[in-house]
Order: sequence, then structure tokens, then C-alpha cells
Amino acid sequence: MDMDYRNKAINCLKNTALPVLRAQFEECGCDLDAQYTKYGNTEFFFAEIVEGGHVYELGYQQCFCEEVLRGQVSDVAHCECSRQGILYVMQELVPNKSVTVTTIETVLGGAKKCRFRVTVA
Repeated sequence: MDMDYRNKAINCLKNTALPVLRAQFEECGCDLDAQYTKYGNTEFFFAEIVEGGHVYELGYQQCFCEEVLRGQVSDVAHCECSRQGILYVMQELVPNKSVTVTTIETVLGGAKKCRFRVTVA
């Protein structure tokens, strides 16, 4: 199941969010703290630096998944796709680091927004 969500996340993000986030990352000297300080509070995405250079809380103000918005999916298990998407983007930005992503809460799970804890080591 994780691989299905992983592939779905990659296909969703590789030509959309990834190029934008990569450009921001490079503009900010390949520094996640600098990127999230500059770009971490938009209408679509938020990022909080929990522990500089190491732990972040990332998420979305609402669910942006097209399948969810069209009413095709309502199962909270589908939020694994978002977790896999964040993991994919982070692994692309910092390929020499170990990255873990943990789901904190999601809209499909009843929360007001989607939040994920990201640890980079």
C-alpha cells in the first residue's frame, strides 16, 4: 500500500510542487531553515522550524488533493499519500540526509489542517 501512495505522490508532485520547492531551496542556499523562514507561511503551505536544521512541522491549511476535493476519496488512510509526498520532496532536496515524516493530524482525520513532523538527520 505504501508503494502505491509513494508512486501516486511522486506522480502528483514531480512536475508541480517539486520544481517550485527546489527553486526556493536553491535560492535560499540549500538551507531548509532559510527556505522555511522565507516561504513557510503561504495560503497553501506552512512550515515551522521546531529544531533548526533538524526538526520541522510542515503542512497544508486545507486538503488540496484533487481526489478528495472531487469526492472520490474520504478515507483517512489516503493521507499516507501526503506523508509520502513530503518524504519524496525532502529526499529530493536533501538526498544525503536521513529523512522521516510522521503524520500529526489531517483534514480527513477530522483536523482543521494537515500537519506532519519532519526529522532530518
